[in-house]
Amino acid sequence: MSQPTTLEKIATFTSIEQALDYFEIGFDSKFISQNRIELVKRFNGYLILSKPDDWFSGRRALKNAYCKVQRSKLDRYTRSACRGCTSCQRR
Repeated sequence: MSQPTTLEKIATFTSIEQALDYFEIGFDSKFISQNRIELVKRFNGYLILSKPDDWFSGRRALKNAYCKVQRSKLDRYTRSACRGCTSCQRR
């Protein structure tokens, strides 16, 4: 029996928390509960744009979605850093 592809594995997830755990991304549960729909939509959008061919590209798509949602909540006119964004590479 062959290993499932990254997309097949992602399709089995029933919540975004399962995806975050699978891709070993730390997260704030309060942030997830407040922004669940936007995060899922953005993650699915990234998956549609570029099909992940391995675990690392799937993780990158989820990290980018998490960071994009996190940064969208910040004030655009101040130079504040992502706070609570455990996956952010832009600190």
